[in-house]
Amino acid sequence: MDKLKSVLSGEEARREDRNILQAAEEASTLGWGTRVKGFIGCFVVGVVCTILGVCVLFLPKVGLILFIVFYTFGNLCSLCSTMFLMGPVKQLKRMCDKTRALATTIMLTCLVLTLCAAFWWKNFGLALLFCILQVLSFAWYGLSYIPFVRDAIMKMVSICVK
Repeated sequence: MDKLKSVLSGEEARREDRNILQAAEEASTLGWGTRVKGFIGCFVVGVVCTILGVCVLFLPKVGLILFIVFYTFGNLCSLCSTMFLMGPVKQLKRMCDKTRALATTIMLTCLVLTLCAAFWWKNFGLALLFCILQVLSFAWYGLSYIPFVRDAIMKMVSICVK
């Protein structure tokens, strides 16, 4: 009966016309309390993984690989935690804003290249370089959400360089 009602009211046709982003937006209708709990949980997992990665760095033989895995997973969890607050579609749109597009691209590329360098190329020096670039690009991406901070940092750097 509900199916018939949705077809007759034209609701079914609207459902077929929606794209994947609209479907994701509709599926992410969580209450504010649930969103905050999801954010805190995901962010805590990210921070714990990052700290755990730093702690296992000095283990013989497997320390560097474990560091890379935990650190990269921690960054991904921290990045995904904000999707609980804003919603996935709004987060992806904000990540692709012109002020954040370069930082987002570098950050995500470095995440992938870190894992490639560690597991596929077996070049740990390169993996550490990509980890450092992850940190810098993630920080630059995060600072883009605070108004005028990146401009102030750029002015400070230009003054120090002169």
